[in-house]
Amino acid sequence: MARDADAIVVGGGVVGLATAAALARAGRSVLLLERRRGFGQEGSSRNSGVIHAGLYYPSGSLKARLCVAGREALYARCEREGIPHRRTGKLVVATTSAEVETLERLFALGSANGAPGLEILDAAELRAREPAVRAVAALWSPATGIIDPDALCASFAAEAEAHGAVLLASREVVAIEPSSGALRVIATDPDGTRARIDCAAVVNAAGLAADAVAARAGLDLDAKGYRLHPCKGDYFALAPGAPLRLATLVYPVPSDAGLGIHATVDLGGRIRFGPDAEYVERVHYDVDAAKAQRFAEAAGRFLPGVRPEWLTPDQAGVRPKLAGPGEPFRDFVVAEESAAGMAGLVSCIGIESPGLTAAPAIADRVVELLR
Repeated sequence: MARDADAIVVGGGVVGLATAAALARAGRSVLLLERRRGFGQEGSSRNSGVIHAGLYYPSGSLKARLCVAGREALYARCEREGIPHRRTGKLVVATTSAEVETLERLFALGSANGAPGLEILDAAELRAREPAVRAVAALWSPATGIIDPDALCASFAAEAEAHGAVLLASREVVAIEPSSGALRVIATDPDGTRARIDCAAVVNAAGLAADAVAARAGLDLDAKGYRLHPCKGDYFALAPGAPLRLATLVYPVPSDAGLGIHATVDLGGRIRFGPDAEYVERVHYDVDAAKAQRFAEAAGRFLPGVRPEWLTPDQAGVRPKLAGPGEPFRDFVVAEESAAGMAGLVSCIGIESPGLTAAPAIADRVVELLR
């Protein structure tokens, strides 16, 4: 059967764009379909913009392995392509003696995962590094950094197109079907016209819609554990005149609810706090200004004196989580679906943090699965 493309990538976020670039670089003809009017408009641009070192994830998990591999690939890409970034380092702080044990566990886990240069600092060493921070101890991660996510997405898009990939926005995939030993993707364009596109492989990198796309390919979401639970995170920005300065990223010790409301510094020196975590029934991006009190209290645990009036609503993002409320750790899904009767379909599902960091390594894994 004649094919319109070797591979179709569904989703134009950072993972989809990185995958399109990697497949095109490997000599495949690639078509990328994005339902929004532009690329990287959902989770890829609505996050902390952090390059993670690999501290938090169970050893041997895809999150751990792909985060570490992706981190090194990202830094190399930033240097090569001139993508704005900075190795800020990160402090994970213990505000009580009881939390020091958690820091020690993170030190051991991060070291085992391949996060380099980790150190545990006492209160005096911490204060010398970040005078505004108050805690009894901290874990220092020098390999953590920040990046411009929009510039990263643009870099992958440019590479994909340079190798012949075609990137189309405003295209909604409504079905994926087996067809004469290959796959057929049915997609609608902006005026509702349906196109039928035949290919050898499909990569589902649809982010918040990845479970819906999997269902449109005939996969049983509950049997495979692919149903997503959207989890919203809000951010507040520190007012420019507020008397607080930070040079690095500052995180509380993590809990079952996530990494906690942390302080990040963007490439322009602006300080933001967030995200919190709230499971939601629908995706929306409004930020409730009344949360400023709660954010100030959370940040005040390690930055005493932060006042609600210093905080203004900033952006929000929604994580495509596989773990629902109160459920244990769920790893990334990056899997080829031959066993489900869909040979050539690769599912990338539940790609939340550290998905931005892991994107180039996820892309390389997809290429390997499709060899």
